[in-house]
Amino acid sequence: MSEKTGDKLGFWSIVLLAINAIIGSGIFLTPGSVVQQAGSKALIVYFIAAIFAAILAISFAAASKYVTKSGAAYAYSKAAFGKKVGFYMGVLRYFSASVAWGVMAVGVIKSMISIFGGDPNKTLNVTVGFLVLMAIITIINLFGQRVLKWVMNLATIGKLAALVLIIVAGVVLLIATGASSNLSEVDQITQGGQKIVPTLTTTTFVMAIVSAFYAFTGFESVASGSEDMKDPEKNLPRAIPLAILVIAIVYIGVVAVAMVLNPKALMTTKQVVAIAAIFDNKILRDVILVGALVSMFGINVASSFNAPRILEAMAREGQMSKALTKRTKNNFPIRTFFISVALAILIPMAFEYNMVNLITLSAMVRFLGFIVVPLAVIQFYRDKAKENVLKADKNVVTDVVVPILSIVIVVFLLIEYNWQAQFGVANAAGKIVGVNWYAIVMMIFGFVILPLIMAWISKGERKN
Repeated sequence: MSEKTGDKLGFWSIVLLAINAIIGSGIFLTPGSVVQQAGSKALIVYFIAAIFAAILAISFAAASKYVTKSGAAYAYSKAAFGKKVGFYMGVLRYFSASVAWGVMAVGVIKSMISIFGGDPNKTLNVTVGFLVLMAIITIINLFGQRVLKWVMNLATIGKLAALVLIIVAGVVLLIATGASSNLSEVDQITQGGQKIVPTLTTTTFVMAIVSAFYAFTGFESVASGSEDMKDPEKNLPRAIPLAILVIAIVYIGVVAVAMVLNPKALMTTKQVVAIAAIFDNKILRDVILVGALVSMFGINVASSFNAPRILEAMAREGQMSKALTKRTKNNFPIRTFFISVALAILIPMAFEYNMVNLITLSAMVRFLGFIVVPLAVIQFYRDKAKENVLKADKNVVTDVVVPILSIVIVVFLLIEYNWQAQFGVANAAGKIVGVNWYAIVMMIFGFVILPLIMAWISKGERKN
């Protein structure tokens, strides 16, 4: 790998990368569903979700000061628990990251088709747009990290600008018109004579937190390319929590404005970009739509940076073919990139762009990583790691207390997770009437079959 540091990501580029990796389509498309579940308590829900995400992010940041190799969860688990655990986590994380990239690419294409009046369910439309998007992202990567860095930074600035515009425009409208909804009135809004927001119970409140929490995920992949960052052992522990703080402020501000300005439109709109529905001004709505597309494009670019480097990290550690470590003169991991592109394209196609089934595996692997990484940090603190790690400054709060709290939070979320809906088929009324065999097969393939295939390939490579 090139030793030139000029092309590496500095502190602020890492902050922007983290923001870019976390802010995707969620805050533009789904705040209506969170408000619909939690009603007037939606801001509290986002605040709690941000705290959960920050606690988990601190665990990942703590791990990054002990291990600066690329691969994130793979590198941490291998260093803490040995090659076998590391290999398994690496395969799962790589496959999940590649599939998630494909899902997000499908998402941006379907959203764009819908925004411009096309049919997002027409396979030909989605396929053509999907391939064009992947070609554009490939060209950006081929120019090397300097160009990739500028594109990611601009995309992050663009999406933040769109979200800040929502907050500013909303405040200006509230001041100019004097019309606003009292937050407590959100629970009383009706449609067709029925209340939109159901009676709040512990279960619905927890499910709302889980829904909001997904808008903060993505921080766990930021360290995947740490070898392409300047001083990752210093910059990552500072950059990731700062990014979470910025995102939490923006998210809460956006949802607060939407709930005060036009909560009914937010909860009932059929628009793809739900947050745009709170405004009547067409120009303002169009600017927000463009911001949403920039946001989704940016997270695709961030995924194209993170996913290939997980497989490359495994190759560097001798657990996959050394041929996968080859980079171009622009310091671009070309072989792992095109393998990742192939997975990101072929798997969504094979599942006919059914995003629900594809998201299942990605979500489950994330939760597994959220347990393994905090356990790894505790191992590093106790000097019980299977491999040598950096002599970092130990801190009982960030290296023991927070990781334990992280594990408790993840177990709590897993217990409250709606497994029946995830692996069931619902009718129009929302009642589970069957089993989602596609999702079950996908889980078996990702958690069992693929690791066995990769282990067999890796074993053959080591013999040769």
